[in-house]
Amino acid sequence: MTEKGKAINTVLQHANKQGSSDQPESEINTSSLSLHDQGVATHPRAGATEKSSGGELSQPQGNIVNREGFLDRLAESFGRARVREKPVRPDWGHKPKPQWEVFSGYSRTELVEVLKEQCLFVHTEVIETNKAGLGAALKEAIDRSEAKTVVTWDDPRFAEFGLDEVLNGADYEVFEWDSNDRDAGIAAAERADVGITFSDMTLAESATVVLFSGEGKGRSVSLLPTNYIAVIPKSTIVPRITQAAAEIDRRIAAGETIASCVNFISGPSNSADIEMSLVVGVHGPVKATYIIMDDA
Repeated sequence: MTEKGKAINTVLQHANKQGSSDQPESEINTSSLSLHDQGVATHPRAGATEKSSGGELSQPQGNIVNREGFLDRLAESFGRARVREKPVRPDWGHKPKPQWEVFSGYSRTELVEVLKEQCLFVHTEVIETNKAGLGAALKEAIDRSEAKTVVTWDDPRFAEFGLDEVLNGADYEVFEWDSNDRDAGIAAAERADVGITFSDMTLAESATVVLFSGEGKGRSVSLLPTNYIAVIPKSTIVPRITQAAAEIDRRIAAGETIASCVNFISGPSNSADIEMSLVVGVHGPVKATYIIMDDA
């Protein structure tokens, strides 16, 4: 124990002796204590055990004193009366939980507007289209990035919505993820200008695409290329992570096989660790584009 600690301990022991007399604890004089200028004193390690000189563990030392006076002064400094009632714990019972209330009455179209507004905050471009215009919208997004190499998931939705024709007929090199050759897929994603995936679920509140890794759906496709494009079917949009977690629980309860890795991606990576200066694309794609497709 330092010299300062020994001095504090000595004063506290003196205060404890005073407290053992007939003098009320709240009236114990602690003006000589330097632990707090407001008159609250505790042992420097209150609640912890210490080894005595004999090697035995001793009991915690010290008591809180002048509590009421300190709290009165604290309330006065905030310009309000003391709050003496204990807080009442909410009893939700079987009532709707508050996390389900956010955007609960919104239609899919209204959720799209929420998603688009949030995209402004996560530095993500948005293109809106329908099934017929999806191919042109994807080509527009790729052309904006001046891509020469593209990597995609091996996902049946690319063929379902006619995107294979758009990609195979373009002037850029296209690599499709092959789960049987993971190393080649990672290498292709590292050198790719654009990575393209579909969103499995989409959170409007945070502009987050939810990707289920699995056969043909390597994580590197969305994480390593310079640019990332997510195709978002309108039917996948839900209010927030509450609904996404509930859907995952439902699938597990139904006996479905869930991906061992579920990625939540909200635009390009952001960091303001250095001098609070925001930098976009520190790790991962520098730019993200969401193509919202009306698949009704």
